[in-house]
Amino acid sequence: MTDPQTNTHAIEISVVCPVMNEEEALPRFFDTVLPLIQACCDRFELIVVNDGSTDRTLARLLETRESVPQLQVIDLSRNFGKEAALTAGLAHARGDAVIMIDADLQDPPELIPEMIACWREGYDVVTHVRSNRDGDSVIKRTTANAFYSLINTISDTEMTPNAGDYRLLARPALDAFLSLEERTRFNKGLFQWLGFREKQLFRVREDRTQGETKWNYRKLYSFAIDGITSFSSLPLKIWSWLGITLALGAFVYGISIIVRTMVYGVDQPGYASMMAVILFFNGITLIGIGIMGEYLARIFIETKRRPLYIVRKVYD
Repeated sequence: MTDPQTNTHAIEISVVCPVMNEEEALPRFFDTVLPLIQACCDRFELIVVNDGSTDRTLARLLETRESVPQLQVIDLSRNFGKEAALTAGLAHARGDAVIMIDADLQDPPELIPEMIACWREGYDVVTHVRSNRDGDSVIKRTTANAFYSLINTISDTEMTPNAGDYRLLARPALDAFLSLEERTRFNKGLFQWLGFREKQLFRVREDRTQGETKWNYRKLYSFAIDGITSFSSLPLKIWSWLGITLALGAFVYGISIIVRTMVYGVDQPGYASMMAVILFFNGITLIGIGIMGEYLARIFIETKRRPLYIVRKVYD
């Protein structure tokens, strides 16, 4: 992970876009975003991070540089994931403010002028929030709502439901974000944790028209676990209370067996009830070990102190 660069080029706005295998979406991205930025400011840069693409994404970016001198391409050595790629782009941003946007343009790019206007009014963070999730499947809407309800219940950091990475950060907020050194990153949670004066803009998120989404349910599950373990220790603490409760229940049950034996004599316990109790407590134990393992795995990653990403080459 590189250090943030100083603002030596008097750049007002930096636009950061992480991409992986977005060859088809890039022409529309540039045709849409560039006029919006040029209409708002003269001094800007467009930073695209190639996160280990295996198609012609990098070649198309280098071709675009010939006609777009403001374009800077950061080529990572392999695929490090969107959170790391986005951080790489932010670390290279030299603007007084930075806007993060995806190449698929599902987030409305027409919000860029309004974001910049809000920043000039004095807001440090301007966030796009999805006004609805009607385009998602029932399963995706249900799991998303459950995730936000859960994490806002167990975390001290309030997460804005349906807010993604599409937002503007003023330089003070950007520098604060880059000072966070954790390796397992849940960026939308980190943005919320920073604080600063925030403005939320509610708009509909469009369906993807080109290329394919890089997210599947397995990745979304891992992403949700990263968010929970990064911003709450309650899943660990709850096992102390659960252990005490089960121990008290076992103690009361043991006393009842002793009393019943003394009053009615020795009875013959059933195999089914014994197996049910054993399987229940073994299941509880394995769940607790699994949760502790999730936290331990992240501690292991943090202690190794490997860089968040490796830059192969910067085309500036």
